[in-house]
Amino acid sequence: MEPNALAYLAAGIGAGIVVVGAALGIGKLAAATMDATGRQPEAAGQVRTSMIIAAALIEGATFFALAICIILATK
Repeated sequence: MEPNALAYLAAGIGAGIVVVGAALGIGKLAAATMDATGRQPEAAGQVRTSMIIAAALIEGATFFALAICIILATK
C-alpha cells in the first residue's frame, strides 16, 4: 500500500460527506421554500430570491470544502 493511499481515501470520504451534507441542506431549503410559497403565494418572488441566495451560499461552502479535500489528497 502506498503511503498516500489513506490520504486519497480520506479525501474521497470527505468529499462524499460534503456533497451529502450540501444536498440535505439544499433539500431542506427547497422544502421550506415550497411550504412558504404554499402558505403565502403573493410572497413567492421574495421567498424564491432568498432561497437562491441561500443555495448559492451553500454551494460556495461546498466548493470550498471540496477544494480542501482535493488539496489534501494531492499533498
